[in-house]
Amino acid sequence: MTKEEQEIVQLISIAGESKAKAFEALKCVKTKEFDKATELIAESRNLDLAAHNIQTDLISRELNDEVESSSVGLLMVHAQDHYMTSQLARDLIETLISVLQ
Repeated sequence: MTKEEQEIVQLISIAGESKAKAFEALKCVKTKEFDKATELIAESRNLDLAAHNIQTDLISRELNDEVESSSVGLLMVHAQDHYMTSQLARDLIETLISVLQ
């Protein structure tokens, strides 16, 4: 596995962890544990920031003519899907927390 592929897999892993934290926060809302839910959303946001940093680095290298990067493959498309889904889930759940609190 290349270094770039490892970074893409890391992006997938971090995005999955972020989404899991967001849905764990939603479970806390159901039981009215709003402080815990807010804490989990903050953890999810921090994970999304880490994923964003990996994504930005990958995109920057792809746009740099002096650095050789692989073409966009199914693995990167899969990573983008996970990352965007985790952001959407977190944003929606964060809104639900504020509405129900």
